[in-house]
Amino acid sequence: MTLLVIDTQVGITDSRLYRFEALRANIKALIARARERGTEVVYVRHDDGPGTGFSVGDEEFQIFPEFAPLPGEKIFDKTVNSALHPSVGLSKYLADKGEKRLMVVGLQTDFCIDATIKSAFDLGYEIIVPEDTNSTFDNPYLKQETACRYFNDYVWPGRYARCVPMAQALELLSGE
Repeated sequence: MTLLVIDTQVGITDSRLYRFEALRANIKALIARARERGTEVVYVRHDDGPGTGFSVGDEEFQIFPEFAPLPGEKIFDKTVNSALHPSVGLSKYLADKGEKRLMVVGLQTDFCIDATIKSAFDLGYEIIVPEDTNSTFDNPYLKQETACRYFNDYVWPGRYARCVPMAQALELLSGE
């Protein structure tokens, strides 16, 4: 299994997110458990392009310090929603490793997390989504709670991913 930490960047990882404190605690716990058990942690960052304030070299682009990668942990940058789009290089990296199981956490539920989960499903991965490890902001159509519950409780389970309680996610990382 590989733990994918997607778009948890300084510019968007803060108390504006739905259930931010739970998200922060849970992602930290999963990263720590993965490292303890030798499960690879892979980071993905979203790049909106030069001049946006959310691109290579910008402070907002950096990974949230509490989740920061250790030296040697892989970081992939993307300009599209799905972390598994061929332009990112992550899908090739995982295929070369023979990886078939992904635990997906990060931001934003209704954009990059959803796109990545559906791409992973199409590529034949087993996808695990722990509770309270993805979040989003209000948008013109959905409040953040509605968006998070819609995907985590309705769209993904039984279709694209296995959505599990945190205790089970930690056990799955312990079993590697």
